[in-house]
Amino acid sequence: MDFPARKPTARTFDPGTYPVRTYKAQNGSEVRILYGTSRTEMKLSLTYANIPDADAELFVTHYDDRQGTFKTFSASKLGNDVLDGWDGAGSTIRKNLDDTAKYRYENAPVITQVANGLSTVTVNLIGVV
Repeated sequence: MDFPARKPTARTFDPGTYPVRTYKAQNGSEVRILYGTSRTEMKLSLTYANIPDADAELFVTHYDDRQGTFKTFSASKLGNDVLDGWDGAGSTIRKNLDDTAKYRYENAPVITQVANGLSTVTVNLIGVV
């Protein structure tokens, strides 16, 4: 099953960090080792405000299909709707959402009912290499 094809009303992107381990000696000197050339722990948070409850259920269905936080999925499965309207889509963000990028759920989608038949869904994803 593909990620629900809906345009988010809000999104945040945390580009993550490089895998660095810092070792400190008793005298205060420091050694840092870089363990890779790619950023890890990229985070993408998507909010879908005031959508029909039936559409909100699609996010839970996709979460179940991915067995919660266990299975990853290609960022290309997020669809163009995730990036539509994002002016920076041709830069770093687009590169981190290409066909080679993989994401997994950080936690279950959070559904908040805002009115009868309408809900707001928040989805938090983590990029993995």
